[in-house]
Amino acid sequence: MSLIPFGGKAPIIDPAAFVAPGARLIGDIEIGPESSIWYNCVLRGDVNRIRIGARTNIQDGTVLHVDSPRPGNEGGHPTLIGDEVLIGHMAMVHGCLLHDRAFVGLGAIVMDGCEIESDAMLAAGALLTQGKRIPAGQLWAGRPAKYVRDLGEADFRGMRAGVAHYVALAKLHAEAVRAAG
Repeated sequence: MSLIPFGGKAPIIDPAAFVAPGARLIGDIEIGPESSIWYNCVLRGDVNRIRIGARTNIQDGTVLHVDSPRPGNEGGHPTLIGDEVLIGHMAMVHGCLLHDRAFVGLGAIVMDGCEIESDAMLAAGALLTQGKRIPAGQLWAGRPAKYVRDLGEADFRGMRAGVAHYVALAKLHAEAVRAAG
């Protein structure tokens, strides 16, 4: 793992979080308890901030970045990720807001100014174009992503099980990394 200060800001990682070897965290980043950043992820908070809540997982090969402040958008677009968010392998998440319990599928792309509300899902391989919002309880898919259907109780149970699975799995990986020394 690489923790690289940038612009006077250094990553802050809760002691109960897991950051896998090979992950790169640069700049203004905060990671909450029991969250996990998996192998070969890049989180680059160089020109804005990245915040990740509790029990969120950022799976292998994912890239998180931000958008710079500029005239007309003085705050830019930070990447703000809530609690119990699932982000699949090789996703690209850029300058957006993911509410608690949002889901971003494998290889999906979330662009600047997007918002995925609580208990909403962006399907694997989907592209959520700039400024789009997925309302709570909806599944969107495709390139560009569009509404597919409302999610049901089985979907919500599956997402909660995924969160619990990754919290437990991260603890096992942390032990294995310590043992490998």
